[in-house]
Amino acid sequence: MYVLVNDSIISEDEAALKITDLSIQRGYGIFDFLKTVGGKPVFLEDHLDRFYSSADQMRLPVKLKRNELTDLLLILIDKNNLADSGVRITLTGGYSPDGFNIASESNIIVTQQDFVINRDFEKSIGLMTYDYQRQFASAKTLDYLKAIWLQPVLKEKGADDILYHDNGMLRECPRANFFLVNDKDEILTSKSNILKGVTRKHILKFGSQKFKIDERELTMDDLRHAKEVFISSTTKNILPVTKIDGRVLGDGTPGPLTRALMKEFDTYVYGGK
Repeated sequence: MYVLVNDSIISEDEAALKITDLSIQRGYGIFDFLKTVGGKPVFLEDHLDRFYSSADQMRLPVKLKRNELTDLLLILIDKNNLADSGVRITLTGGYSPDGFNIASESNIIVTQQDFVINRDFEKSIGLMTYDYQRQFASAKTLDYLKAIWLQPVLKEKGADDILYHDNGMLRECPRANFFLVNDKDEILTSKSNILKGVTRKHILKFGSQKFKIDERELTMDDLRHAKEVFISSTTKNILPVTKIDGRVLGDGTPGPLTRALMKEFDTYVYGGK
Protein backbone atom coordinates (compact mmCIF):
# COMPACT_ATOMS: atom_id res chain seq x y z
CA MET A 1 0.00 0.00 0.00
CA TYR A 2 0.99 3.61 -0.60
CA VAL A 3 0.43 6.62 1.62
CA LEU A 4 0.73 10.37 1.23
CA VAL A 5 3.03 12.22 3.63
CA ASN A 6 2.89 15.95 3.00
CA ASP A 7 3.47 16.16 -0.78
CA SER A 8 5.08 12.76 -1.34
CA ILE A 9 3.42 9.43 -2.15
CA ILE A 10 5.54 6.66 -0.63
CA SER A 11 5.25 3.06 0.55
CA GLU A 12 3.52 2.82 3.92
CA ASP A 13 6.64 1.03 5.24
CA GLU A 14 8.61 4.24 4.67
CA ALA A 15 6.13 6.56 6.39
CA ALA A 16 7.25 8.10 9.67
CA LEU A 17 6.78 11.10 11.95
CA LYS A 18 9.22 12.59 14.44
CA ILE A 19 8.26 12.18 18.08
CA THR A 20 8.18 15.98 18.52
CA ASP A 21 4.92 16.19 16.54
CA LEU A 22 2.08 17.64 18.61
CA SER A 23 -0.16 14.76 17.58
CA ILE A 24 2.18 12.49 19.55
CA GLN A 25 3.09 14.92 22.33
CA ARG A 26 -0.42 16.26 23.02
CA GLY A 27 -2.86 14.49 20.71
CA TYR A 28 -3.34 17.75 18.81
CA GLY A 29 -4.59 17.51 15.25
CA ILE A 30 -7.58 16.92 13.02
CA PHE A 31 -8.64 14.36 10.45
CA ASP A 32 -11.35 13.41 8.03
CA PHE A 33 -12.45 10.04 6.71
CA LEU A 34 -14.12 9.29 3.41
CA LYS A 35 -14.92 6.16 1.48
CA THR A 36 -14.47 5.03 -2.07
CA VAL A 37 -17.05 2.92 -3.89
CA GLY A 38 -15.95 1.27 -7.11
CA GLY A 39 -12.67 3.16 -6.86
CA LYS A 40 -14.39 6.56 -6.75
CA PRO A 41 -14.40 8.84 -3.67
CA VAL A 42 -17.88 9.48 -2.25
CA PHE A 43 -18.81 13.07 -1.28
CA LEU A 44 -15.17 14.16 -1.66
CA GLU A 45 -15.92 17.90 -1.81
CA ASP A 46 -17.95 17.74 1.40
CA HIS A 47 -15.14 15.96 3.21
CA LEU A 48 -12.59 18.50 2.00
CA ASP A 49 -14.91 21.33 3.12
CA ARG A 50 -14.96 19.84 6.61
CA PHE A 51 -11.23 19.08 6.62
CA TYR A 52 -10.23 22.66 5.83
CA SER A 53 -12.89 24.02 8.21
CA SER A 54 -11.59 21.82 11.04
CA ALA A 55 -8.01 22.92 10.31
CA ASP A 56 -9.06 26.57 10.44
CA GLN A 57 -10.95 26.13 13.71
CA MET A 58 -7.95 24.42 15.33
CA ARG A 59 -5.52 27.03 13.94
CA LEU A 60 -3.57 24.47 11.98
CA PRO A 61 -1.84 25.61 8.77
CA VAL A 62 -2.41 23.37 5.72
CA LYS A 63 0.60 23.44 3.42
CA LEU A 64 -1.33 21.94 0.49
CA LYS A 65 -3.93 24.01 -1.32
CA ARG A 66 -7.26 22.32 -1.87
CA ASN A 67 -6.64 21.56 -5.54
CA GLU A 68 -3.18 20.19 -4.72
CA LEU A 69 -4.53 17.90 -2.02
CA THR A 70 -7.35 16.76 -4.31
CA ASP A 71 -4.91 15.85 -7.09
CA LEU A 72 -2.66 13.91 -4.72
CA LEU A 73 -5.64 12.10 -3.18
CA LEU A 74 -6.83 10.94 -6.58
CA ILE A 75 -3.33 9.79 -7.55
CA LEU A 76 -3.05 7.85 -4.28
CA ILE A 77 -6.46 6.21 -4.76
CA ASP A 78 -5.53 5.23 -8.31
CA LYS A 79 -2.13 3.90 -7.22
CA ASN A 80 -3.55 1.72 -4.43
CA ASN A 81 -6.26 0.41 -6.77
CA LEU A 82 -8.81 -0.54 -4.10
CA ALA A 83 -12.46 -0.65 -5.18
CA ASP A 84 -14.17 -0.13 -1.83
CA SER A 85 -11.98 1.51 0.77
CA GLY A 86 -11.63 4.04 3.55
CA VAL A 87 -9.37 7.07 3.10
CA ARG A 88 -8.16 8.96 6.16
CA ILE A 89 -6.69 12.47 5.88
CA THR A 90 -4.82 13.46 9.03
CA LEU A 91 -3.39 16.89 9.81
CA THR A 92 -1.08 16.98 12.81
CA GLY A 93 0.01 19.83 15.04
CA GLY A 94 3.47 19.69 13.48
CA TYR A 95 6.93 19.58 15.01
CA SER A 96 6.65 21.82 18.03
CA PRO A 97 9.89 23.21 19.53
CA ASP A 98 8.50 23.03 23.06
CA GLY A 99 5.89 20.28 22.80
CA PHE A 100 3.11 22.77 23.46
CA ASN A 101 2.84 25.53 20.89
CA ILE A 102 1.48 24.88 17.40
CA ALA A 103 4.24 24.56 14.83
CA SER A 104 4.51 26.81 11.80
CA GLU A 105 3.95 23.77 9.55
CA SER A 106 1.59 20.85 10.10
CA ASN A 107 2.08 17.37 8.68
CA ILE A 108 -0.47 15.85 6.31
CA ILE A 109 -0.80 12.07 6.23
CA VAL A 110 -3.26 10.25 3.97
CA THR A 111 -3.76 6.51 4.38
CA GLN A 112 -6.07 4.10 2.60
CA GLN A 113 -7.38 0.72 3.65
CA ASP A 114 -9.62 -1.97 2.22
CA PHE A 115 -13.07 -1.30 3.66
CA VAL A 116 -16.46 -2.71 2.70
CA ILE A 117 -19.55 -1.43 4.53
CA ASN A 118 -22.09 -3.98 5.73
CA ARG A 119 -25.30 -3.07 3.87
CA ASP A 120 -27.46 -5.50 5.85
CA PHE A 121 -30.80 -3.79 6.50
CA GLU A 122 -31.53 -6.12 9.44
CA LYS A 123 -28.48 -5.18 11.52
CA SER A 124 -29.09 -2.97 14.55
CA ILE A 125 -27.22 -1.84 17.66
CA GLY A 126 -27.75 -0.75 21.26
CA LEU A 127 -26.68 2.59 22.73
CA MET A 128 -25.62 3.66 26.20
CA THR A 129 -26.28 7.30 27.11
CA TYR A 130 -23.55 9.33 28.78
CA ASP A 131 -23.41 12.93 29.99
CA TYR A 132 -20.57 14.57 28.07
CA GLN A 133 -19.95 17.45 25.67
CA ARG A 134 -17.05 17.22 23.22
CA GLN A 135 -14.61 20.12 23.06
CA PHE A 136 -14.60 21.96 19.72
CA ALA A 137 -17.64 19.95 18.67
CA SER A 138 -17.80 21.35 15.14
CA ALA A 139 -14.21 20.30 14.34
CA LYS A 140 -13.19 16.71 13.62
CA THR A 141 -10.26 16.51 16.03
CA LEU A 142 -8.08 13.58 17.06
CA ASP A 143 -9.53 13.75 20.59
CA TYR A 144 -11.48 10.55 21.30
CA LEU A 145 -10.25 10.29 24.89
CA LYS A 146 -13.65 9.95 26.55
CA ALA A 147 -15.01 7.46 24.00
CA ILE A 148 -11.96 5.21 24.30
CA TRP A 149 -11.97 5.45 28.09
CA LEU A 150 -15.62 4.32 28.10
CA GLN A 151 -15.05 1.16 26.02
CA PRO A 152 -14.82 -1.18 29.06
CA VAL A 153 -18.06 0.34 30.41
CA LEU A 154 -19.77 -0.30 27.08
CA LYS A 155 -18.83 -3.95 27.31
CA GLU A 156 -20.09 -4.17 30.87
CA LYS A 157 -23.42 -2.66 29.86
CA GLY A 158 -23.73 -4.86 26.76
CA ALA A 159 -24.04 -1.80 24.50
CA ASP A 160 -22.43 -1.15 21.14
CA ASP A 161 -21.93 2.62 21.15
CA ILE A 162 -22.35 5.77 23.24
CA LEU A 163 -24.89 8.56 22.88
CA TYR A 164 -23.66 11.79 24.43
CA HIS A 165 -26.04 14.25 26.06
CA ASP A 166 -25.32 17.51 27.84
CA ASN A 167 -27.58 19.21 30.38
CA GLY A 168 -30.51 17.15 29.13
CA MET A 169 -29.83 17.91 25.45
CA LEU A 170 -29.05 15.10 23.02
CA ARG A 171 -25.84 15.48 21.04
CA GLU A 172 -24.14 12.69 19.06
CA CYS A 173 -22.22 9.44 19.21
CA PRO A 174 -18.41 9.56 19.26
CA ARG A 175 -18.21 8.58 15.58
CA ALA A 176 -21.75 9.10 14.30
CA ASN A 177 -24.67 11.49 14.21
CA PHE A 178 -27.95 10.72 15.94
CA PHE A 179 -31.52 10.69 14.58
CA LEU A 180 -34.90 9.81 16.07
CA VAL A 181 -38.45 9.43 14.80
CA ASN A 182 -41.14 11.05 16.97
CA ASP A 183 -44.86 10.32 17.32
CA LYS A 184 -45.60 12.64 14.38
CA ASP A 185 -43.38 10.51 12.13
CA GLU A 186 -40.87 13.35 11.90
CA ILE A 187 -37.25 12.28 11.44
CA LEU A 188 -35.16 14.62 13.58
CA THR A 189 -31.46 15.07 14.24
CA SER A 190 -29.63 17.07 16.90
CA LYS A 191 -28.89 20.61 15.76
CA SER A 192 -26.15 22.19 17.87
CA ASN A 193 -22.86 21.41 19.62
CA ILE A 194 -22.18 18.45 17.34
CA LEU A 195 -19.96 17.54 14.41
CA LYS A 196 -22.25 17.89 11.42
CA GLY A 197 -21.42 14.76 9.48
CA VAL A 198 -21.25 14.43 5.72
CA THR A 199 -23.67 11.49 5.72
CA ARG A 200 -26.00 13.51 7.96
CA LYS A 201 -25.86 16.39 5.48
CA HIS A 202 -26.91 14.17 2.59
CA ILE A 203 -29.65 12.44 4.60
CA LEU A 204 -31.16 15.87 5.27
CA LYS A 205 -30.70 16.82 1.63
CA PHE A 206 -32.31 13.86 -0.12
CA GLY A 207 -34.58 12.86 2.77
CA SER A 208 -36.49 16.14 2.68
CA GLN A 209 -37.89 15.15 -0.72
CA LYS A 210 -39.82 12.15 0.62
CA PHE A 211 -39.82 12.40 4.41
CA LYS A 212 -40.62 14.89 7.15
CA ILE A 213 -37.04 15.48 8.23
CA ASP A 214 -35.33 18.33 10.08
CA GLU A 215 -32.59 19.32 12.55
CA ARG A 216 -33.78 20.48 15.95
CA GLU A 217 -32.74 20.82 19.57
CA LEU A 218 -33.58 17.40 21.05
CA THR A 219 -33.91 16.44 24.70
CA MET A 220 -33.67 13.28 26.77
CA ASP A 221 -37.46 13.42 26.96
CA ASP A 222 -37.61 13.27 23.15
CA LEU A 223 -35.46 10.16 23.35
CA ARG A 224 -37.75 8.51 25.89
CA HIS A 225 -40.74 8.99 23.55
CA ALA A 226 -38.94 8.13 20.30
CA LYS A 227 -40.57 5.53 18.06
CA GLU A 228 -37.39 4.81 16.12
CA VAL A 229 -33.72 5.72 16.44
CA PHE A 230 -30.75 5.43 14.10
CA ILE A 231 -27.25 6.79 13.69
CA SER A 232 -25.35 7.79 10.57
CA SER A 233 -21.73 8.07 9.48
CA THR A 234 -19.40 7.47 6.55
CA THR A 235 -18.54 4.01 7.87
CA LYS A 236 -22.05 3.03 8.97
CA ASN A 237 -24.31 4.70 6.39
CA ILE A 238 -27.64 4.50 8.29
CA LEU A 239 -27.54 2.08 11.21
CA PRO A 240 -30.73 1.33 13.22
CA VAL A 241 -30.73 1.48 17.01
CA THR A 242 -33.14 -0.91 18.74
CA LYS A 243 -31.99 -0.67 22.36
CA ILE A 244 -31.06 2.32 24.55
CA ASP A 245 -29.76 1.87 28.11
CA GLY A 246 -31.15 -1.65 28.05
CA ARG A 247 -34.65 -0.53 26.96
CA VAL A 248 -35.88 -2.18 23.78
CA LEU A 249 -37.46 0.16 21.23
CA GLY A 250 -40.69 -1.07 19.66
CA ASP A 251 -40.51 -4.76 18.79
CA GLY A 252 -36.72 -4.74 18.78
CA THR A 253 -36.31 -4.54 15.00
CA PRO A 254 -35.54 -1.56 12.73
CA GLY A 255 -38.64 0.63 12.31
CA PRO A 256 -40.45 1.25 9.01
CA LEU A 257 -39.25 4.83 8.48
CA THR A 258 -35.67 3.85 9.25
CA ARG A 259 -35.88 0.97 6.78
CA ALA A 260 -37.36 3.22 4.09
CA LEU A 261 -34.65 5.83 4.60
CA MET A 262 -31.94 3.15 4.53
CA LYS A 263 -33.15 1.92 1.14
CA GLU A 264 -33.31 5.43 -0.25
CA PHE A 265 -29.81 6.23 0.99
CA ASP A 266 -28.43 2.95 -0.35
CA THR A 267 -29.74 3.86 -3.82
CA TYR A 268 -28.47 7.43 -3.40
CA VAL A 269 -24.89 6.23 -2.73
CA TYR A 270 -24.63 2.94 -4.59
CA GLY A 271 -27.10 3.50 -7.41
CA GLY A 272 -29.12 0.40 -6.55
CA LYS A 273 -26.15 -1.93 -7.09
